[in-house]
Amino acid sequence: MAAVAYVDPGNVAANLTAGAQYGYLLVWVLVVANTMAMLVQYLSAKTGLVTGHSLPELLGQRLRRGPRIVFWAQAEVVAAATDLAEVLGGAIALQILFGVPLVVGGLIVGLVSMLLLSVQTRRGQRPFEFVVMGLLLVITIGFVAGLFASDVSWPEAVQGLVPRFADGGSVLLAASMLGATVMPHAIYVHSALARDRHGRQDGAGLRRVLRATRWDVLVSMLVAGGVNIAMLLLAAATLQGVGGTDSIQGAHAAISGALGPLVAGLFAVGLLASGLASTSVGCYAGAAIMSGLLRVRVPMLVRRAVTLVPALVLLASGVNPTWALVLSQVLLSLGIPFALAPLVRVSSDARVMGPFANSTPLRLVAWTVVALIVLLNLALIVLTATGTA
Repeated sequence: MAAVAYVDPGNVAANLTAGAQYGYLLVWVLVVANTMAMLVQYLSAKTGLVTGHSLPELLGQRLRRGPRIVFWAQAEVVAAATDLAEVLGGAIALQILFGVPLVVGGLIVGLVSMLLLSVQTRRGQRPFEFVVMGLLLVITIGFVAGLFASDVSWPEAVQGLVPRFADGGSVLLAASMLGATVMPHAIYVHSALARDRHGRQDGAGLRRVLRATRWDVLVSMLVAGGVNIAMLLLAAATLQGVGGTDSIQGAHAAISGALGPLVAGLFAVGLLASGLASTSVGCYAGAAIMSGLLRVRVPMLVRRAVTLVPALVLLASGVNPTWALVLSQVLLSLGIPFALAPLVRVSSDARVMGPFANSTPLRLVAWTVVALIVLLNLALIVLTATGTA
């Protein structure tokens, strides 16, 4: 479920733009970002497993009322921005596939996500996870299928593993790709999901669960990272130098012209599954944030209905949805340090984690990852604010 956050419509917009504008140049960014994501997601899962509490719950127990409300407010804004991106992506996919108006498409995405959340409400977490896993399979097929029909230059793709930039625009895109990959709500939700599997494990049992979790995170992040790289390679092979690819709809039209309607149709289906799966997980994350920090539980279906309104208003306003997707990633970048820094601090605290606290080498690596992510996302904010974007 956490892996779905790494293949959401925001990732689609960032990866397609990077491949269309710079070819294979930024492949290394996705490799680095996915490696960071493996560490971040493991620390999130470990925190939930060891403590039996989600990260928002742990923070809610330690923060005074004023700071706790402020922290909740920024986390809710981030969750809302995430939800906005997912609904926009699903609406774009429905427009591409069936010509559905964007507002109607957004409403359909919201209603379907309510049905998915009702599975979790009525049948529990496990069936909901299987539904999301099925959607992740559809996403993988939809976005990877084009590689088998496109003429990818594998030597150039290998050269793309060498860290480098071409200009200020490539720096901006690298920061955007990283911001779209390391999403705050995925950190909150993974700790909550792991918390629900805490049970009554003894030391040996918990160590076995943590070993299994490491493999779970490794495989899930490899799948998500592979899908992201596939999107960039597909764009580099078919969209580079092609006009009109500054929107997802334009990129879909270019893919259809270069690789045929079948591949383009699979791409659109993958985008739709991405929007449906990620908006459901995003709503789950928002509920975990509110209950952990405010100790208030709002039914997820009610929450879904409320958070759907801003997306529908934006779609009705006539704003370019692809531009809105990119802008939502800028907002998400603001919330990254607020989730990452507490995660590393809590998972390194022996008073909280006991013998499972991060070792000194792991702690150093984790803080280095935090610093790199924050610096790159600050670069994204500065470049956007100064009009370089």
